[in-house]
Amino acid sequence: MTDTIDRSLKVDDDARAGFVYQEALRGLLQQQAAVQSLEPRAATLIFAASFASSLLGARALTDGVGAWDWVGLTLLTAIGALAAVLLWPYYNLSFRFDPGDLLARYVDIAEPMAMSTIHRELTLQIQSDWEQNGRIVRRLREALQLALILLLCEIVAWLVSIAVASEM
Repeated sequence: MTDTIDRSLKVDDDARAGFVYQEALRGLLQQQAAVQSLEPRAATLIFAASFASSLLGARALTDGVGAWDWVGLTLLTAIGALAAVLLWPYYNLSFRFDPGDLLARYVDIAEPMAMSTIHRELTLQIQSDWEQNGRIVRRLREALQLALILLLCEIVAWLVSIAVASEM
């Protein structure tokens, strides 16, 4: 009877550890998806900034280069720099395990580990990777937010430049 209870608890421990591992892995995959979604957003940002500058900037610059034109051009340059930050390849992001390391730690050993122990160790590794990635992901999201604010400011700068030029 005790042997059955011990086996039942062990299976239950494996299931709980597996559940926690799956949830940790899901969080890491969501983080990876968030990073991947930034690339198309950066591309859209580049398009929007170039479109606004070509449409409004061309009109604003017909009367020469004034103070608001310099503001618009500076904002366009800043948006370009932030887009480069967003599109820069970050090789220190970690979204997977090293297969060789997994083999060495869990397969090619004399004493095999219980799956619950493996799940626990991998869950802690995922948490560490998630936290380390989080710093970069946070900076990327902040760069995108700042770039969007600068895009709005750029559009306003071009419109003000056009308005000031039409008053003269």
